[in-house]
Amino acid sequence: MYRIRDLREDHDLTQAELAKVIHTTQQQYSKIENCKTDISGEKLILLSKFYRVSTDYILGISNVK
Repeated sequence: MYRIRDLREDHDLTQAELAKVIHTTQQQYSKIENCKTDISGEKLILLSKFYRVSTDYILGISNVK
């Protein structure tokens, strides 16, 4: 399970705001956040840079941000 919902809520952002960050629609972002579709490597990297955390942290592989 991705940690993007927790990160988004911790930063008081909406799905629509994050969708703009990763160049997608709010609907597609919602599917990623709810694990209904996989996140692409490109979008994963964009989120990692935006939040300044590792991709492993977002993917739940590591607890180290």
